[in-house]
Amino acid sequence: MAVALSSTAQGVVDVHSHIITPEFLQSLEADGRLLDEGFPLPGYDVNAHLAWMDEAGVQASVLTLAAPQPHSASTVRLTNERAAQLKREHPGRFLFCAALPLPNVDAAISEAVYALDTLKADGIKLATNADGQYLGAPELDTLFSVLNRRNAVVILHPHRPAPVNHQVMLQTPLAMQEYLSETTRAVANMITRNVLSRYPNVKVVVPHCGDYLPMAIPRMKSLAPVMWANKMVGAIDWDANLASLYYNLAGAHRISRNTNKERYTW
Repeated sequence: MAVALSSTAQGVVDVHSHIITPEFLQSLEADGRLLDEGFPLPGYDVNAHLAWMDEAGVQASVLTLAAPQPHSASTVRLTNERAAQLKREHPGRFLFCAALPLPNVDAAISEAVYALDTLKADGIKLATNADGQYLGAPELDTLFSVLNRRNAVVILHPHRPAPVNHQVMLQTPLAMQEYLSETTRAVANMITRNVLSRYPNVKVVVPHCGDYLPMAIPRMKSLAPVMWANKMVGAIDWDANLASLYYNLAGAHRISRNTNKERYTW
């Protein structure tokens, strides 16, 4: 993704990094949604972020708004402006992908144009769903048309599924399993409607090593004849859809050679 974002020459680019502004937290608190994702969100400190980047050998971090999706367009705007400010104040260290106030498509298009053209955002962050409006929904075609004309990079991030089983969420937190399903669900929905092939200038970053897509894609292909026969989908351009996908390594599981202990990166 360093190539797609083309903002840093050499060095590691962290494309899964969140900004959590006071305005965002206040908006969630006012709506009673602080625990929408099943866990409290931490505060954000730019100096601590920079110190971690230096320690980890990260040249630049791409800031995106964390889940849950805020309902307030003004909150989204304030967060995008704060991310743009951090990019200006720390050149070469921060990039940002702007949040959008979905499910309001018209407001989202206005914010995307403002963020990309005025704030000089490096891309757009899209939730897998916003109040049940999943990526791939027909009403989002106008938004993707705008993003396609601007050759936009889109970073996906899983959000709480709609609907969600709250009892199951208590026992198996969203970040443990459902986030993987949620991302796979959203990408599969885009593929079945050929969103990525119809808007080929949009590059989409899939989090968590592609989640369940390596297992889902062959299964989707095997079921495609049945889906076509039952007029559930039209012809799917698999190659063109998959060509637009990139993958980050957040959440990758690895084994330490020295301690033989399991470690995770988030």
